Amino acid sequence: MRIRNIELLAPAKNADTGIEAIRHGADAVYIGAPQFSARAAAGNSLEEIERLVTFAHQYDARVYVALNTILTDSQLPEAEALIHSLYRIGVDAIIVQDMGILELNLPPIAIHASTQTDNRTVEKVKFMEECGFSQVVLARELTIPLIKEIASQTKVPLEVFVHGALCVSYSGQCYVSQAYTNRSANRGECAQFCRLPYRLEDANGKVIATNQHLLSLKDMNRSESLEQLLDAGVTSLKIEGRLKETSYVKNITAYYRKKLDEIISRRPEYRAASSGKCSFNFTPAPEKSFNRGFTDYYIDKKNTKQESIANFNTPKSQGEFVGFVKALGRNFFTVSGIVTLNNGDGLCFINEKGDLVGFRVNRVEDNRVFPAEMPTIKAKTKLYRNFDQEFERQLSKPTAERKINISIELSEVPFGFALTLTDENKKSASVTFPYEKQSAQTPQRENTSRQLSKLGNTIFTATNVEVKTRGDWFIPASQLAEWRRIGVEKLENVRRIAFRQPIARIKETNHPFVEQKLTYLANVANKKAERFYFQHQVKEVAPAFELNPLKDVPLMFMKHCVKYALGVCPVHHKAKADYREPLYLVNKNTRLRLEFDCGKCEMRVYQG
Repeated sequence: MRIRNIELLAPAKNADTGIEAIRHGADAVYIGAPQFSARAAAGNSLEEIERLVTFAHQYDARVYVALNTILTDSQLPEAEALIHSLYRIGVDAIIVQDMGILELNLPPIAIHASTQTDNRTVEKVKFMEECGFSQVVLARELTIPLIKEIASQTKVPLEVFVHGALCVSYSGQCYVSQAYTNRSANRGECAQFCRLPYRLEDANGKVIATNQHLLSLKDMNRSESLEQLLDAGVTSLKIEGRLKETSYVKNITAYYRKKLDEIISRRPEYRAASSGKCSFNFTPAPEKSFNRGFTDYYIDKKNTKQESIANFNTPKSQGEFVGFVKALGRNFFTVSGIVTLNNGDGLCFINEKGDLVGFRVNRVEDNRVFPAEMPTIKAKTKLYRNFDQEFERQLSKPTAERKINISIELSEVPFGFALTLTDENKKSASVTFPYEKQSAQTPQRENTSRQLSKLGNTIFTATNVEVKTRGDWFIPASQLAEWRRIGVEKLENVRRIAFRQPIARIKETNHPFVEQKLTYLANVANKKAERFYFQHQVKEVAPAFELNPLKDVPLMFMKHCVKYALGVCPVHHKAKADYREPLYLVNKNTRLRLEFDCGKCEMRVYQG
């Protein structure tokens, strides 16, 4: 039986959030670099990243740094210097999109292929593997059968998203923001046109839908498919959210840690990729953190659209369903539901216009809710809670401990005693202490064992303490505490020395790329990236859209389909159209033309 280390990968907007992710069970965290990150608002200094690295490595957890934007020729020297700095402070891998980085003079740091590199096929992942990438992030749109096919034909570790916000377009293939605002999604500056409300019109100007967020997807939640993903060959399970608050990361990471631990407990071929066990003083609940409603995003649907993946009502957090409005009073309403509401909760509902309306609860008496300001609401309206005051208060405090199991043995040596600490990874530290032996007047073994097990605020917990001495000796509690402190420090040093930063060197290769003619979709923005592709037998390389904006080309490619979502798909619904194509999405001065490829089950978006 081949044992595989399974990685739970959590986001970190900063070092403090990353530390909490580790405490709550992450085997690895990913964080933005000071520059060149696809979340421009989530950059971090080298000092902060180093602080996170030091904390993570105590638990054999990894830190990956995102440098996943496309770069200009002038930015490449800065990127090269930054990568050397990241390597020096112990970062375990960088996540990249731009192939020009592979042409730089790099330290032997592991490199992961970002989802921005659009990894959707066996051929593409094979290519990345042969280039020397240490891990490949697959496109979110892939089903389990497709993931299994890729895993069966490659050896590179595969990473998939399991939770969080969804880009409606294939990652790395969205140019709407650049086209309309000169803010490139491929440079971390997405203006999020997919979250805007639109009017849907046909070619004659007939209005089919109005004031709906027709490109806004629900959030991913694949918590019920983790075992299927592991069995398909996935190694790393990724939570999206480098802009999310710490409370979100704590809750979602803990939720997936518990799910994974349950699987690992009965599947010996899988084990956690880092050390230590987590204990929580709260019950993780993903529906209580920011969400737009959940979807598993086609994961086992074999590319058919059997579920609603979009939330046309709002791009904001809808939260958890808590019940229905039962009756209305002058300054209150009653709720029919089984969820306990609290003073200070944030509730919301969809009004008759289709808008999300939110309000704060002033107080709750039994099933009567007194809002701070009474909203215009009707009986039988569905209510959601998008801010749970009590839950957030709980998460604002320490909510988890992560401890590494150790055994402790006290034994005799001719001139005193020896203390040996051995951790769950079989790493061991022994210290000898000269000490004059003094016979105990009362039995001391139990007390000695108890004193040695008091590991307090260290990263360790004692699962077994043995006092293996020939005699029953008296040793003061203060002396045992000092020996224990020295032993713990020694074991921490042993673990620190034993930790190995992954070493990976990118070698020059010339195996053929999957295409011979590259369009703007390859996102080639510098001469080194161009050289990379020519070296891999590409005949023609077009510049990135950011360098040469093109007219009448697709600005988005997606599995989401407006016609399917509205129940008028000619393939799945066999619907007869009562509109004339092309269809358009209109928001103020923005007009987007839609094109449908029913053979590929894709929708494409053009500048209108």
